[in-house]
Amino acid sequence: MISTASRTLIVLGLAAALGGCSLFPGMSMPSFFGGGGAEKPKPVELPPSPNLVAVRPAWTARVGEVALPLTVNTAGGAVTVASSDGTVAVIDAATGRDVWRASAGGPIAAGAGSDGKLVAVVTRSNELVALSAGKEAWRQKLAAGGYTAPFVAGGRVFVLTADRAVSAFDGQTGRKLWTQQRPGEALVLRHAGVMLAVGDTLVAGLSGRLVGLNPANGSIRWEAPLASPRGINDVERLVDLVGSVSRVDNTVCARAFQANVGCVDASRGALLWTKPANGFQGVHGDDKLVYGTEADGKLVAWKRENGDRAWVSDRLQYRELSAPLLLGRSVVIGDSNGNVHMLSREDGTLLNRLTTDGSAIASAPVAAGNTLVVVTRSGGIYGFVPQ
Repeated sequence: MISTASRTLIVLGLAAALGGCSLFPGMSMPSFFGGGGAEKPKPVELPPSPNLVAVRPAWTARVGEVALPLTVNTAGGAVTVASSDGTVAVIDAATGRDVWRASAGGPIAAGAGSDGKLVAVVTRSNELVALSAGKEAWRQKLAAGGYTAPFVAGGRVFVLTADRAVSAFDGQTGRKLWTQQRPGEALVLRHAGVMLAVGDTLVAGLSGRLVGLNPANGSIRWEAPLASPRGINDVERLVDLVGSVSRVDNTVCARAFQANVGCVDASRGALLWTKPANGFQGVHGDDKLVYGTEADGKLVAWKRENGDRAWVSDRLQYRELSAPLLLGRSVVIGDSNGNVHMLSREDGTLLNRLTTDGSAIASAPVAAGNTLVVVTRSGGIYGFVPQ
């Protein structure tokens, strides 16, 4: 069951017909999305933290409220964060001090992408805005809105928009270089999608497929389906890939919203395996296991070689969990009460619990150098250093 707070993160938007326009956050959902007025299950009680992993609070910072599908970017020893009011902040991961802070000139719908020099966000007015050293470098109008942080690499900015198109822009001038649009279902999730580089291939999530594109011209090199549309109406047929992903060498593992988790060999576009999984947050992993949180709060570890379940933990059930991060011997997960749980990679037992400001963790935790960084919905940014 998905609570009202979680539904805010997965509001549906009409993509092609309405140019990325979305329904109102918090609007009642069909019963199979957890709506219908049913009483939500009570979260499991949290035991005292055993403090088996030593972690110290290092610093705190703030931005505005984070109601957008946030991606916390780490590059060049800095953490880049965007808030709904248009603030973009680049923060030194070691000290928590601002490297620079600027405005995108309007509310932000998706962000932030960065290569350590150029930062890019998508505004609610469907503009792609690039900033450098605290100043606007350029902006371009997009044909549709976007919920996925732009991907900045190789002197280019790549954008995945809600009309299921991928576009490339020159990083220095903002000139559009190409657009590749693929047909898809009528609905799209208001949730961060998938876009990354694997070797010389740009990999993006389009509907239920991972698609490999030539970053020079947008031509499609391969497609690998992780999930297929099902059902008799547009809502039931909704299928999208959600970030974050787990990449090890050429293997990329990702989640299809409330359908499957699967892995693809991105060097040749070969589907390695898929397994049913009922979740809406991304995954993380290593060369042995892929980890993900389900909609009911279970943490699942799948074997990377074949997708078989290695173990399942219900210790955080119904606590509205973020996507996970692997850090040392821990799987790090945030919840809707601002807790950051550090669980054993071996079996999901609790190692430590960290606290923030009490508001929900806004995105997957990230590691920047030696610092664990989490961002809350109320705009708190917290740096922790494992000892």
